[in-house]
Amino acid sequence: MTPATSYGFDVIEFADGVLGQPLDPWQEWLVIHGGELLPDGRPRFRQVVVLVARQNGKTHLLVVLSLFWLFVELRRTVLGTSTNLGYAKESWEKAVGMAESSPELAEEIARVRRAAGEESLVTVHGCRYKIAASNRKGGRSLTIDRLILDELREHDSWDAWNAAIPAMNAVPDAQAWAITNQGDDKSVVLESLRASASRFLDMGEGDPRLGLFEWSAPDGAEPDDASALAAANPNLGHRVELDGLLGDARRAKAAGGEELAGFRTEILCQRVANLDPAINGEAWADCLEPGTLDELRSRVALCWDVSLDGRHATLAAAAVLPDGRVRVEVVAAWDGTAALRRDLPRVVGRVRPRVVGWLPDGPSAAVAADLAERKGRSTWPPRGVTVEEIRGEINAVCMGLGDLVDARQLAHSGDPLLDAQVPATEKKRVGDGWRFTRRGAGHCDATYALAGAVHLARTLPATVGKPRLVVASGDT
Repeated sequence: MTPATSYGFDVIEFADGVLGQPLDPWQEWLVIHGGELLPDGRPRFRQVVVLVARQNGKTHLLVVLSLFWLFVELRRTVLGTSTNLGYAKESWEKAVGMAESSPELAEEIARVRRAAGEESLVTVHGCRYKIAASNRKGGRSLTIDRLILDELREHDSWDAWNAAIPAMNAVPDAQAWAITNQGDDKSVVLESLRASASRFLDMGEGDPRLGLFEWSAPDGAEPDDASALAAANPNLGHRVELDGLLGDARRAKAAGGEELAGFRTEILCQRVANLDPAINGEAWADCLEPGTLDELRSRVALCWDVSLDGRHATLAAAAVLPDGRVRVEVVAAWDGTAALRRDLPRVVGRVRPRVVGWLPDGPSAAVAADLAERKGRSTWPPRGVTVEEIRGEINAVCMGLGDLVDARQLAHSGDPLLDAQVPATEKKRVGDGWRFTRRGAGHCDATYALAGAVHLARTLPATVGKPRLVVASGDT
C-alpha cells in the first residue's frame, strides 16, 4: 500500500502534523487499509465495519477521520451518528475543539452552530460536519459523502441503516465507517454485516466493497487469557494495561452471568447470545451429565409451553434424583400449536407422569383452553395424571431454575433444543423479580417448559404406594 493507493497515509500525516495528535499503530494500520483506493480513485470499501474492544481509541480515530474528510478532502457533508445523540455530540464537540485549537484549521472555519438538533461545523469551503441520532430519521433528506455509524451493536433494527446508507447513493465515492465492539442477538445489523463479510472472505460470495476489520478474542477463550485480551485490545501495553484488564476479567469470571457477558462483549469483543442472561451459560454447561429418566420411579413431571409467536412448542420433563438434583429432558417439540393439540394427549398418556402443567398467563393459554374441552373424555387427562396450572408464581418458577443451574443442582443430556434456547433466554424485570424473555430472534418456550417441569417436580407430594417405572423419551 502506498499514498497513491490509500488516503490513509494522508490521514496519518494530518493527525500528526496538523492536529498534533499522532495515531496509535493499530489506528494507522486501519486507516491505511480502510482508506484503500480503487484505480478510479473511489474507496475500495464503500462500507467499513470495525470491531474493537472499548477504550482503545475508536472515538479519537473517528474524530480525526471526520476532520480529515472535512478540511483535507473537502467532503460536502460528513454525518456522524450514534444511537445516543449525546454520544454523537460529544465526538462532534471534540472535533470542533480540535479544529479551533489548530491555527491551520481555525482560519478555515466559517461557523459553528450548537443549537440542539442543528449542530454543525461549517468550513469556508461550504463543507459541513453534522450529527444525528441513529434512527429512522437520521440522514434522511441529506446527500452524504462520509458517514459515521458509532456503536453499531446497538442497532436492533434496520431503521437507522436504511435511513442513512441510501443517502450516499448519489455520491459515487461515498464511504461509511461503522465502528463498535461486539453485541448480542439483538445486534441484527452488526451480525448481518459481519456474516456477509465473512462469507465473502470464505466463499467469494457477497459484496466485495464491504470491509470487515476485527480485533477480537477467539471464541471460547477464557476471560483472563492474556493472549485473548491482546487480540481484542490492540492498544494493550500502549494505552491499556494488562493488569487492569486481568483484574476485571477475574472478577467477571467469578461472577458469571450478566457481568461476564458484558465483559466478553466490551473487553474481549466476543459475541454473546444476550447481555442479561436468565441462565448462566457456563453453569448450564457444567450441568451436562448424559442420562435418562428411565430409572426414576413415579416422580416425573411434565410441562409444556408455546412461543410468543405460536410457531414453536415444547414439552419438557423433570424428576428429582436421589441426591436431590433434578434431571431434565425434552420429551417432544412441535413447529406450531396444531401439532401440539393433536399429539399432546397421546404423548402424556404414554409417559404417564405424576403431573402435567402449563403456564396459563402466557401464550400457552389458548391451547390450554382447547385441552380443557377434553375433560370428560376417557383419554384426557390420563388416569393417575394430575393436570395443573402454574399460576401467580411465574417469577419464582423462572428464578428457581436460574438458582438451580447456578448451584449445579440440575442434570441434562445436552439436548440441542435446550442448549440453543436456555443460554439465549434473557431476564424480563417484573417488580422485584424477573421472568424469561427473548428480545432477539428465536424462542424461549423450551426454557419456560423446563422451568415449569422443574418446579412441578420439586413440589410433588411424597409418593404413596408402590412406585412405578416411568419412561420419558423424545419419540412422539
